[in-house]
Amino acid sequence: MTDLFEASGIHPPDAPLADRLRPRTLGEVVGQDHLLGEGGPIRRMVEAGRLGSMILWGPPGTGKTTIARLLAQAAGYQFQQISAVFSGVADLKKAFEAARMRRAAGQSTLLFVDEIHRFNRAQQDGFLPFVEEGVITLVGATTENPSFELNGALLSRSQVYVLKRLDDAALDQLLIRAEAQEGKSLPLTPEARHALTALADGDGRYLLTMSEVLFDLADTSPEPLDVQALAGILQKRAPAYDKSREEHYNLISALHKSVRGSDPDAALYWLARMLNGGEDPLYLARRIVRMAVEDIGEADPLSLLVANAAKDTYDFLGSPEGELALAQAVVHLATAPKSVGVYEAFKAAKRAAAETGSLTPPAHIRNAPTQLMKSLGYGQGYQYDPDMPEGFSGANFFPDGMERRTFYAPKGEGHEAKVKERLERWAALRASRAVGGE
Repeated sequence: MTDLFEASGIHPPDAPLADRLRPRTLGEVVGQDHLLGEGGPIRRMVEAGRLGSMILWGPPGTGKTTIARLLAQAAGYQFQQISAVFSGVADLKKAFEAARMRRAAGQSTLLFVDEIHRFNRAQQDGFLPFVEEGVITLVGATTENPSFELNGALLSRSQVYVLKRLDDAALDQLLIRAEAQEGKSLPLTPEARHALTALADGDGRYLLTMSEVLFDLADTSPEPLDVQALAGILQKRAPAYDKSREEHYNLISALHKSVRGSDPDAALYWLARMLNGGEDPLYLARRIVRMAVEDIGEADPLSLLVANAAKDTYDFLGSPEGELALAQAVVHLATAPKSVGVYEAFKAAKRAAAETGSLTPPAHIRNAPTQLMKSLGYGQGYQYDPDMPEGFSGANFFPDGMERRTFYAPKGEGHEAKVKERLERWAALRASRAVGGE
């Protein structure tokens, strides 16, 4: 019976508020004007009267199912919905056969596949012949990055459209519609109303579900609820974060780039976001150590010690106290001078090592533990640098037959400024003494 209500755009009175407020036209969908507004690609498709297969990628509660249903309605297609969570091969075969029969009768089918990324690669391949023959127009919905989760062949036959999380203006528009639907205002102070939209975290369905609870209180609550009272009624929603999915990589990238960009405030924010989302603190500790060697290096050698100490401190204290050590390390690294001098030098040295193969060290720096080795000239002419003027001999330490190369070029930031001065002085001494290892 529910399907009959939905097909007519009418919802039973006991349906959830989010269903009763489901848009009846594409123009009523909020927050996706970049796709549905004037000049938007989906709107242009509808105006042309011909739909192409597409993937709708976006967070929960942004209107993916609603858009698919309204697209079918606007184009005069039969809407058929399956969920990859609950459907198998047999369900797909039935859907394809029904679509083929409709096509024979002159009726087009829009097949909406919710959570399409849940189908395995073989199941995704099963859509291809039916899409190519025009038996179905496929609209898939996913919260995961299609580049990682969907077959390249399926993507090549579909347009990918990105839905945005609903901003405060879009969420407030939903609240206004909800109040009009219910015929009463939400029992909230302005501050609490703002807090309510923040709790929704861009999810329109979740916002309306929470609002339904509050509307039930409107007749019994004489005074508007403030933020504290609202928090007592509604439980804070856990932020959207999946440690094995794209959001994990997005957030760790944001943390690393904030440290590299010398922004301690942003770095602390992303650190907190990941910890709140349940990220393994030791994973974060390992990444912090990587930041110290990769982005700071010799500009502030202390950073590596701080990063390792933070890891050891967390190992010793655990959460939540040990998380403060990670925060301290993040702030130290974000405020430290930056240099990739060693990072770039090591990459260049590895390339040179691969190019030059098995060249041996010059004889004067070879080890000579036996008389035979000494007779062959091993160690002959070696100069002990600490005994030389300025503690520097200027000898050649590269293999015979390989020209001297410069890999390490200090950037002159922080501690590296003094290192740069010493290397320039040694280069001048080497040139003036012209000491070889022959």
